[in-house]
Order: sequence, then structure tokens, then C-alpha cells
Amino acid sequence: MLFLTRRFILKLIAMKKYICILFILIGSTLIAQEEDSGSVIQTLTPSKLIDKGTYDLKWFNNMYTQTKSTFSSGKEPRQTYFTSTLEAYTGVSNNKRINIGVILRLRSNAIADRKAFDVFKFDGESGTARSGLTAIAPSVKFVPFKEIGNFSIQSSFFIPLIKNEVKNGVFLEQNSMVWQNRLFYDYTFDGDTFQFFGELNTELNLGDKNKSFANNSLNLIPGVFFSYFPSSNFTVLVSGQYFQRLDLGNNFTQTYLTLGSGIKYQLTQELNVEVLYSNFVTGTNTGLGETFNIGLRAVF
Repeated sequence: MLFLTRRFILKLIAMKKYICILFILIGSTLIAQEEDSGSVIQTLTPSKLIDKGTYDLKWFNNMYTQTKSTFSSGKEPRQTYFTSTLEAYTGVSNNKRINIGVILRLRSNAIADRKAFDVFKFDGESGTARSGLTAIAPSVKFVPFKEIGNFSIQSSFFIPLIKNEVKNGVFLEQNSMVWQNRLFYDYTFDGDTFQFFGELNTELNLGDKNKSFANNSLNLIPGVFFSYFPSSNFTVLVSGQYFQRLDLGNNFTQTYLTLGSGIKYQLTQELNVEVLYSNFVTGTNTGLGETFNIGLRAVF
């Protein structure tokens, strides 16, 4: 079953450039029309939950690449890490307060100064590349306070699907059980033109500290996003995110700060696309690279 899922996701990723071209062509033929109720990107932020019987699918792709880090000075051999995440949720309550779902994560990494786009070759070249379906997580989203519908919590438990964190000198995925809790809140200003979205992500890494650099640590990751809506179907946003790993017994701490920007566009009533960029501007015990992201979300 996992092999079939992995093969399916690999095929989707291989088709990504053709999908992107198709969406650009579709988007160029659409005329953005204002709706009093707004579009999904404006009204159904991660803070909001979906109705019973409704489905929310998100395919998000992140490529991180670096040629420098805090571990040395000057240019380093390029390292690139690609993560593709598929999230699926459905509503199970009549009052939009509980959603359940599952998260799948696939990764492809290339090091030793290979080109950034070599992560899409999935060649597994010994000593320079690795790829595979690396984690699965059952997940639940809920609104803890009935009176505050724009505040929600997403709780997920990630189970690693790999045995070796590092193989032939190439890191693929941390070999940890991870309990992740994400707190979401959004606020739309008068006029529906500007919107604030805030997130506090906590990740508790569990397991034998000798099996993973991340085990016995707690990640605290606050983030803020400010969006401007020229129309209900289109938004431009800027973001900032801070990461801090607290040592709970693994003798390793880590920090970094990223700043970014991006756009989201409502392609159809059900489907939207987002393109994001971020840069690692400072940190400790971390790489100082940049990320390129593209995501598709369908709500139906």
C-alpha cells in the first residue's frame, strides 16, 4: 500500500511542471469577480474549519537550497532538500468544530554540490541523494471555543517510515515520533482588504536521542502573515517566521529567522494556487538558504 502511495505521489510530482503550465493557462482566461461572500483564500483560512461532509485537500511543495550556513564561513557545496506534503481533511461535526484527516510526507534530498533541481530526479545516487515516502500522520483540527470561530488547533502525530536517518552520508528525514500542535488565528480588517494570520507551531520530538539529532527536543515556531486583497480572488502576502529548538536532553539547540512573500489566486470556486518564497536571514546551528514553494488546495 505504501509503495503504491509513494509511486502515485512520485508521478504527481513528475507532472508538476505540466500542471503549473495548465493552471497558468486557466488562470489567464479567468476574470476575477468580486463576491460578497469572498473566495476560499479570503474566508477559509487555516483557522477556519470545513462543514460536515466537505473535503479539504492540500498538496504543498517546498524546496530548500543552501550554499552557506552558520557552521562555516564562505560558500559551501550546495545542499537541496525537497518536501512534498499531501493533507486531506473532512468535516465530521454539524457545527464546523471538528475535522479529521491524514498527512503524508515525501522527501528528496541532494547534496555534494549537485544542482538544486536534481532533487526531482529521484535517482538515489549513493553518497549524494536519497528520496522516499518518509512519514505519515493522523491529524485532527478543532475549534476549542465556540465563540471564537477564527481560532483553531491542529494536532498531528507523525510516524516515521524510514529506518536510517542518514545513509551513505545523506540525510533524508529525522527518525522521530513527532507530536505537532499548531494554533491558528486570523483577523480580517474592515473593508475585507487586509488580513492578519498568526500561527504558533509546537513540535515535540520523541525517541532515543542516539537515533536522531532531533529526539528529546521541543520546537517552538511562531509565524505571522499579512495579506492584501486587491480582489477577493487574489492576494499578496508577506511573512515572518522564527524557529527555536529547545534542548530536552539531546544536547542540541537551534534557531533561525525567515522572511518571505508570496501570492495566492483562486483559480475556480473549488481550487486555488499559492506561490511563496522565503529567505533564512539569520540563525544558530542552521543553514542560511532559501525556500521556493508552490501549493494547490481544493475544497469541495
